[in-house]
Amino acid sequence: MALVTLRVLDGADRGREFVNLSTPVTVGREEGNTVQLNDERVSRYHLKIQEDHNKLVLTDLESTNGTKVNGEDTQLRILRVGDLIHLGRSVLLFGSREEIAAMRAAQQRSADPRSVGSVGHGVLGSLDLDFNSPEGYDGQTTLHQLEPPELPERLSPGQAAQLAELLEYFHIRIRELVSTVRVEGQGKRVTLDERRWQGLLDVYGRLAEYLRKIGEPRD
Repeated sequence: MALVTLRVLDGADRGREFVNLSTPVTVGREEGNTVQLNDERVSRYHLKIQEDHNKLVLTDLESTNGTKVNGEDTQLRILRVGDLIHLGRSVLLFGSREEIAAMRAAQQRSADPRSVGSVGHGVLGSLDLDFNSPEGYDGQTTLHQLEPPELPERLSPGQAAQLAELLEYFHIRIRELVSTVRVEGQGKRVTLDERRWQGLLDVYGRLAEYLRKIGEPRD
């Protein structure tokens, strides 16, 4: 069973830490939630974190003011250590100090394979610097690098075919747009004509619609 640690960075409950919570975890204003927040802009039952196929999944429970993860509106989201969860006036950090330090050390080793060392005071000290410096935390940024997500596993043949069709559609649309880009000023600026720009906005909008449909609760 996965264990969840949430630390309140901002809001009426800032400074509180909820450690090693067993899933599923609910967060809201009402008594009976795993994590109860004193925030009038948080819904009675605002969000849920549950384990599914070895992933921790956050679901917004049709809250009044919504949920954001790393600054993006979210209905359904796989959580990763270092994610920032915004609900009401509160900001929660997902992961313990040790988990975040281990994640940062792994990123450092990945960026520079020559770097060696274990998670200790040096890495934890760097986290203190991140939170204390004005540019280290702006209430929106995530502590980990944005990386391409993994493809879902255990898809049926029909689901895999649907996903492939969806990705191919957007691949073709983006390829058409990229092929029309004009490079100006020795490669320092690229331009799209107005019609292609509208096409890009259409792709943007369709992706937003798919994200909302996927995140909407099913009957």
